[in-house]
Amino acid sequence: MHYFNKQLETLPREKLTTYQFKRLRVLLAELEGKNQFYTARLRANGAEARDFKNLDTLKLFSFTTKQDLIDDQAANPPFGSNLTYPATAYTRYHQTSGTTGLPLKVLDTAESWDWWGTCWGHVLAGAGLTAEDRLFVAFGFGPFIGFWAAVEGARYIKAMMIPGGGQDSLQRLHLLRDTGCTALCSTPTYALRLAEVAREANFDLRSLPVRFTIHAGEPGANVPATKHRIEEAWGAKCYDHAGATEVGAHSFECEAQPGGMHINEAEFIAEVIDPDTGEEVPAGQKGELVITNLGRFGFPVIRYRTGDIVQLTNETCECGRTFMLCEGGIIGRYDDMCILRGVNIYPSAIENLTRAFDAIDEFRVTVSRKGELDELCIEIECMEETDRARLAKDVTTSIHQALGLRPMVVTVDRHTLPRFELKARRFYDKR
Repeated sequence: MHYFNKQLETLPREKLTTYQFKRLRVLLAELEGKNQFYTARLRANGAEARDFKNLDTLKLFSFTTKQDLIDDQAANPPFGSNLTYPATAYTRYHQTSGTTGLPLKVLDTAESWDWWGTCWGHVLAGAGLTAEDRLFVAFGFGPFIGFWAAVEGARYIKAMMIPGGGQDSLQRLHLLRDTGCTALCSTPTYALRLAEVAREANFDLRSLPVRFTIHAGEPGANVPATKHRIEEAWGAKCYDHAGATEVGAHSFECEAQPGGMHINEAEFIAEVIDPDTGEEVPAGQKGELVITNLGRFGFPVIRYRTGDIVQLTNETCECGRTFMLCEGGIIGRYDDMCILRGVNIYPSAIENLTRAFDAIDEFRVTVSRKGELDELCIEIECMEETDRARLAKDVTTSIHQALGLRPMVVTVDRHTLPRFELKARRFYDKR
């Protein structure tokens, strides 16, 4: 097994909690009086940094939501009051993708940017990346954080990083081959898109020395059928990671692949709450992940509601890490859950069922209302020489058996549906 920092990653639980609390005290002491956003929140609850005696007293802070940060930026343009230092201290700008509303602007100091690299060092080392590897980053760099921090993480690992920006998909495949890359960083959607392009160009993906793929930017690599499909196409192990622009890279999959992701508890404090009541739920029960980052002094988030649904366990992993494990990775997003004819459905459940059919290259899901009835329509784009009518029938049967809903499945012509390099959008609720 490979580690980024074995000593921290294998600390006994009690020592890990002590370490987290010391980091928290340092963070709060730095923020108090400097960071207007969190100083105001602390004082609104009649508390000061010195009132924190253990991790339980973290509850002196109320939850932070993305909308809180967006509203704060609207009231204090352009960057808001969640800045601990003067603007001249910040060296990096990035923003959320804006797929669920207005983009959130985020600034990082040089120290915070190094912290991003440390977090991604855990992601890459967790998958087994070493200084012997060559990491291909299939990403055109823009204001979305994407894989910017993967570049920094590779530097910490001392692996060779090969940028894939400014090229089309076929050019990227040839660069992967020409440079002898052993690892790929991309969204899971784009890994499948590269496989599709390779198939159309008679480019043998399995001729590449790629031994693992590491994914971010969207859910998917934790969806069993999608993970399997990536691994089959590339002949490589597929690893997931979770994070957010405003939070950091907080979770990663280890080489043991125990069916979930570890929370990076060296850099984050995790809580799981009932998303409706805000009450903490015990380990082993599903709830919303709440994150406090410990090393990002310039733009911290404290008790941040991620919207991600997880199920945490403290069971020891085969890899030897004592970090908590999100069983099944990110199960879904609370705000993405769709109630359809009385059934709670996450888009990831439909993706898992749809991706199980190898003949489907791409798909799109639309929920609409006709009269008093909700309708689920799934458009599927098939590979050549596919019995489209039979495939549509099989997909309908599979989803009906698994979810208790009978969708309308429609086959569409090749290259009808959009392709994505970054965050894919395949689920539309038009009710």
